Amino acid sequence: MDADVIVVGAGPVGLFLAAELKLAGAEPLVLERLTEPSEEPKARGLGALATEALWRRGLGRQLAEADVEGTKDLARDHGTTRGHFANIFKIEPREDRPRTNIWQPELERVLAKHAEGVRVLRGHEVTALESDVDGVTVTAGRTWRAKYVVGCDGGRSAVRKLAGFAFPGTPALLRTVAGQARFAGAVPPAGRYAGGAFLHGGSMVGITEPASNPEPVAAAGFAASIRRITGADVVVEEFREERRFGDQARQVDDYRRGRVFLAGDAAHVHSPSGGQGLNLGLLDALNLGWKLGAVLRGDKPEAFLDTYTRERHPAGEAVLRNTRAQSALLAPGPHVDALREIVAELMDLPEANKYFADLLSGVNTRYEFPYPARKPVGEHCPDFEIVDEHGRTSRLHEHTRTGRGLLLTTEPVTEPRVDVVRVTNTGPLLLRPDGVIAWAGEGSPATALNTWFQSGAQTASE
Repeated sequence: MDADVIVVGAGPVGLFLAAELKLAGAEPLVLERLTEPSEEPKARGLGALATEALWRRGLGRQLAEADVEGTKDLARDHGTTRGHFANIFKIEPREDRPRTNIWQPELERVLAKHAEGVRVLRGHEVTALESDVDGVTVTAGRTWRAKYVVGCDGGRSAVRKLAGFAFPGTPALLRTVAGQARFAGAVPPAGRYAGGAFLHGGSMVGITEPASNPEPVAAAGFAASIRRITGADVVVEEFREERRFGDQARQVDDYRRGRVFLAGDAAHVHSPSGGQGLNLGLLDALNLGWKLGAVLRGDKPEAFLDTYTRERHPAGEAVLRNTRAQSALLAPGPHVDALREIVAELMDLPEANKYFADLLSGVNTRYEFPYPARKPVGEHCPDFEIVDEHGRTSRLHEHTRTGRGLLLTTEPVTEPRVDVVRVTNTGPLLLRPDGVIAWAGEGSPATALNTWFQSGAQTASE
């Protein structure tokens, strides 16, 4: 075997997964098609759950520093730092569970540093894949062998195609093209028109139009799109830093086929409306990494890996649902305009505003567990202050860098399967390595411990 796990793709999802595998004691190998990291500014932010996940791995300082410039860029490009639903910029940020404004190239640099020590081989395009009962053989220049393979290679995933995953969903109805433009002469007002939408604010310019229209190519094509939408003749002297995306929405039925797994855009694609893609993909990696590690160590049986799809597929479905809804609100036409006005008015209500904020951040994601439990069990735990038995204060994320489970207890407990911190300012909690609450003080933690960790050990208090 060349590695325990071959990760295909060295984008944010692949790098984070590789780091999680290394933290769990596994030996990952990353194969990347590109010879150099991409500087294309695809995504520009992390939601609350991904932000908390990276803070828990010790990356808080790097994220906070990047967020300063990222927030300035957001205000420059959009004219506001509020979040949006279908370009209705009214969503107030949640101070208790903040997001991070960071461009994807900078995030990749942060995660590459975090994954130091992991073998990352660039210029290795995967062209064949063969799975058997003992492992998977991957062809990328030469053959490589591992016990498992995870495709983190984006929406056009070679792993997904080679492994035979079906990818059902809906085709693109709208196309968006955005970038930095320099015009000669007058520019029509930004807004919604009969033929689509024209964005022109700060340094960013963009169009959204039906995907059936001719695809704009370079500056002249972009000018033609503006003319189709607004009816105005414009001269575009320069168009750069171009970004294109559609609103197709697809998701594999199962994130696993034997020893082959998918994560991030390889498993699900959708419109980037609301900036949810990185959040969703990094949470896939967070969920899968520790579980693969547990199986490779022999702590859990092979069937334990089925929980990956059971937990992450509904999270992906939820994002496809709300991005489809956003696409419906972005389509041109007077009926949609009327609906957008009503949605915008609803967003002025505090309860509705919070609903949209929580929807896009994913903080209401709750996994169904194989044992009965009430909320907050199954939810991702927010960061909070801890006071230990000696009166020392700290934050939750300071106790999660080992990648092990964490038991916050109010009583003396010995439990070798997880890290233990005795606290005085909160009730007992058991967290999985991905920060999901596995037990919240009702009854004994034995069932939760045996479900998520190696069975057999018992707490001293039982």
